[in-house]
Amino acid sequence: MRAILINMNQSENDLEVPKSSWWRQWMDSCLSAIALLLLSPLLLVIAVSIFLETGLPIVFSQSRVGRNGELFRLLKFRTMRHGASGPPVTVGGDRRVTHVGHFLRKFKLDELPQLWNIVCAQMSIVGPRPEVPEFVDLCKPVWQSVLRVRPGITDPASIAFHQEEKLLAKSSDPIRYYREALLPAKLAMNIAYLQERTLWLDFQVVLRTVLCAAFPGKLDTQQASLLAPEDPK
Repeated sequence: MRAILINMNQSENDLEVPKSSWWRQWMDSCLSAIALLLLSPLLLVIAVSIFLETGLPIVFSQSRVGRNGELFRLLKFRTMRHGASGPPVTVGGDRRVTHVGHFLRKFKLDELPQLWNIVCAQMSIVGPRPEVPEFVDLCKPVWQSVLRVRPGITDPASIAFHQEEKLLAKSSDPIRYYREALLPAKLAMNIAYLQERTLWLDFQVVLRTVLCAAFPGKLDTQQASLLAPEDPK
């Protein structure tokens, strides 16, 4: 997939992307329902592990911005201590993360409840990752373009920055670094993906996501460091 650079204030015509199609969402919802059934034993084991370590709740929900700027509740397995407060981004070594949570985050298993978000037509399997409202500016054309489609569980940016927590841990101001460096880079990749979106490309993204999740220690650290934008001073 080609890489592009964007100006956050470019016109919408320059950043136009096709809308989500009904058949893609229907297919995603069916596949996700099947996946939930097949993965139900694993989901039960994860739920019991979370309960045994830190009790209830098992699932964490958070407000995210979806298609057309509509808010929805994104679901995840809870990986942090209940009631722990802190910044909206998670850095490497965050003390809020539990032992079970660290394992789930390492292998991206905490994202599995989002299959239900897909069944409910709030998300897609592949699409731009949904952001919390404080990072989204609906007045900017780039956001208007990205939010023409449903957000996804994974996207090319998720693969490129799958060590995001480690990048944030190296920054003196993680929130500023995310807002001013990582987020624009992600948006650029999202626009490039959406302008070339095909089922074959989605299949490749899913396959690479599974490989990254299954073998997190095998990532190409050199490529990740080249993709990572500089920390704003």
